[in-house]
Amino acid sequence: QVQLVESGGGLVQAGGSLRLSCTVSGRTFSSYAMGWFRQAPGKEREFVVGIAGSGDSTYYVDSVKGRFTISRDNAKNTVSLQMNSLKLEDTAVYYCAAGRGRAVVADPSWYIYWGQGTQVTVSS
Repeated sequence: QVQLVESGGGLVQAGGSLRLSCTVSGRTFSSYAMGWFRQAPGKEREFVVGIAGSGDSTYYVDSVKGRFTISRDNAKNTVSLQMNSLKLEDTAVYYCAAGRGRAVVADPSWYIYWGQGTQVTVSS
């Protein structure tokens, strides 16, 4: 059974930074593309960014390009999300997820393992 545990959420002022981390159990971490999703109150869960199993390919939604950076360390089974220049609209519960294979896909139905989520709140 693969388990994902997120950490690093919190309260930050607009313009500030946070770093989220996700640790994945299991011995085949590099077999999974990893994604970060978020869900704001009253909204559907949305894809934010993903990284291929090898780490050589990433995909960002336009709203976070230039502000967020995803990275992974396959030796430590971790994926991180550095979030800079945070905006009020970035407030949400953030989830990391592991995909069915190595390729990055934005469709949440492709991801088979999910973390419990971590709250990110951006204040004015």
